[in-house]
Amino acid sequence: MFKGKSLTNIRILNNLSRKQLAEKINVTEQAIWQYENEFVSPKLEVVNKLKAVFHVKSSYFLNNDILDEIGMQNIQVDKIAYRSETINSLNKSQSESMHVRFLDAFLNKIEGKINYPRNILLELRNDAIKFMQNNSDMDRNTQIKNIAKLVRQNIGLDNHSNKNLLFLLEKSGAFVFEKEIGETIDAYSLWSEDDRAFIILGSIKKSAVRRNFDLAHELGHLMLHYKVEFTMQDKRNYRTLEDEANFFASEFLLPEKQFLEDCRNISKKSNPDSYIDIKQKWLVSLQAIAIRAFKLGIIDYQKYRYFYIVINKKGYKVSEPLDNQIPIERPTKIKSILQLLFDEGLYSVSELINELKVDQSFLTILTGIEEEFFITNRQKENKVFTVNELQLNKVN
Repeated sequence: MFKGKSLTNIRILNNLSRKQLAEKINVTEQAIWQYENEFVSPKLEVVNKLKAVFHVKSSYFLNNDILDEIGMQNIQVDKIAYRSETINSLNKSQSESMHVRFLDAFLNKIEGKINYPRNILLELRNDAIKFMQNNSDMDRNTQIKNIAKLVRQNIGLDNHSNKNLLFLLEKSGAFVFEKEIGETIDAYSLWSEDDRAFIILGSIKKSAVRRNFDLAHELGHLMLHYKVEFTMQDKRNYRTLEDEANFFASEFLLPEKQFLEDCRNISKKSNPDSYIDIKQKWLVSLQAIAIRAFKLGIIDYQKYRYFYIVINKKGYKVSEPLDNQIPIERPTKIKSILQLLFDEGLYSVSELINELKVDQSFLTILTGIEEEFFITNRQKENKVFTVNELQLNKVN
């Protein structure tokens, strides 16, 4: 029997309205509604079109999807914190929350034989909550400064570099993924109801230093804004939450004492090129460095304005010095987990495909891991009978 809920979930996952899907497979919007509510079952021709659109097998629509195993409540759409200039549409929020629901269900499926190390981020989040409660009379910026310092000290970063930031966040408990989010969103984050920290990075190409700021910004949301209902905020409150995450990121990536020391011997403080060595050291953009320098009083407003005039004149808003030289970190945690499961024979790519009832390309769409990874591991499943496995009977 056709499962309408499976169609609804994967449609929302792909950010398609009923009308948009109907146009893709050449049926009416009313027909999609009927399929999803199980008033009518689609013909085989329609099912074949659906499976092509969503990169799944025909049997996908005849079974409950993986969300049925854990339910929908573990991921709350209103808890998603976007790194974006505008509050996002309800449709976009629903689509992104559905993506994280699928990821969450996928992780639940594969991690049964895995023992994770202690969840440092969860401990830090709880410490941050206690700190804010115990220091409720403290200035908000001072609260954030203390929390940023606490987090930096405990996830493994030293006081002289932000090298391996993404790796250290994954090691500390974050689950980081890449996906095509769109041009208006850089990243987003949320805590699941069972305390899994998700950070989703946009896959649109950007520099390593800007990705670092995205990571630190989302880390700020995870530490400062637990249980905040982002979709319920008006523009003013939403902007305040974004400003707090930006302030956290700045404090976290450019520790005040060390940064002041770095800037001490710079003679032309209004010249962006004077800060290239600092950029290389901290892996932070010249624009973020300028903001930090201005906030700390290293440069006054006039020098800050001149700094940005030069930024625009030299085209640094598009591409800064070193952007093409500093390697971009990519998430490795889930890829490493899958590789371990494949190598130990605890799971195979074929088993995942068959259990999820999807095409191989769906795994790439879901996880952000390049398809070549799954192709290579699937090829290893094809055992070849070799001469070494033959035994000869000795003739007396």
